[in-house]
Amino acid sequence: MAMIWAGIDAGKTHHHCVAIDESGRRLLSRRVANDEPELLELLADVLALGDQVTWGIDLADGGAALAIAILFNHEQPVHYISGRAIHRASEGYRGEGKTDAKDTAVIADQIRIRRDLQPLRTGDETVTDLKILTGRRVDLVADRTRTVNRLRAQLTNIFPGLERALDLTNTGPLILLTGYQTPAALRRTGVKRLETWLRNRKVLRADRLAETALDAARRQHTSLPGEKLTAQMVHTLAAEVMALNQQITELDKAIEARFREHHDFEVITSMPGLGVILGAEFLAATGGDMTAFGTADRFGGVAPVPRDSGMISGNLRRPRRYNRRLQRVVYISALFSIRHCDESRRFYERKRAEVKRHIQAVLALARRRVNVLWALLRDGRTYELVPPTALAA
Repeated sequence: MAMIWAGIDAGKTHHHCVAIDESGRRLLSRRVANDEPELLELLADVLALGDQVTWGIDLADGGAALAIAILFNHEQPVHYISGRAIHRASEGYRGEGKTDAKDTAVIADQIRIRRDLQPLRTGDETVTDLKILTGRRVDLVADRTRTVNRLRAQLTNIFPGLERALDLTNTGPLILLTGYQTPAALRRTGVKRLETWLRNRKVLRADRLAETALDAARRQHTSLPGEKLTAQMVHTLAAEVMALNQQITELDKAIEARFREHHDFEVITSMPGLGVILGAEFLAATGGDMTAFGTADRFGGVAPVPRDSGMISGNLRRPRRYNRRLQRVVYISALFSIRHCDESRRFYERKRAEVKRHIQAVLALARRRVNVLWALLRDGRTYELVPPTALAA
């Protein structure tokens, strides 16, 4: 049986493919467009080279999505190898140059000799949708943060006292800024009329917000250069933030509705600190497949790795290769659990009492929580403060 290993260096518009045999001899090297007819032709040519083909690729989505889908539809085994791993491995191959053909040959050869690479699997439809929805939410939240920062900068240019007094992450202050941006405009309106204006727009605690705004206006009687144009920009930016808030709210509803359809919804959300949004991000980051990680220590990027050498042993350091998005979910959920779970708070305080820094204590808590969540997903049961084995005893 002739074995063939084919590597694909994926790109946005074109891919490069190299196929090798058991001895590493190059049998095919071709640049193909990221287009279905050309990819199908490439697949047929590679399959004609041997009885069994194993594929490797350096992207798991994005520009490689069509190629991966075609390979899956033809029941071809596909392994993922990261760009970092390819870069490091290429140093062991002849020549210092870097080309798509060389990178692709490295991918094919690494797939041939390595046995620790995880095969790509067809994703659950719910998980795929959650990846799209949570990815969009991350973009919207980043856009909102940037817009709020611009709004603060513009408001500081003409009315620094009001910028300090308002929390621009809340809806009420944003509504206020869509109508009033300068000290003179607020003073002309007065507290009572401003309060009525805010109440008509369903602002909570309108009286308190109106008083806060007028206090800031009474302390500034100087009109700053560019006030009129900057006030218009403040109005526009405040409206943009409100629109982004509305989009995020609608997206959160869609995420929750889709997340509830997954069989692990109850298990994931039962963990303190893992609500609907973080739980959905967790599922999107893991792909819903725990077997891809092997062990809990490879899950989340919070378990220390040994760095022993010679006479030195027990030397641990933080890992450098891990899923950044997954670690973010694990870390933030640990922070939330400190506030809302007594057990987590006590564990964190115990670590702080051991002279651990804040980040070290949170990472230690995150690692413990990862072990618990791993066991819950493995056993298919929800989180309980007292484990069933303890109750039985």
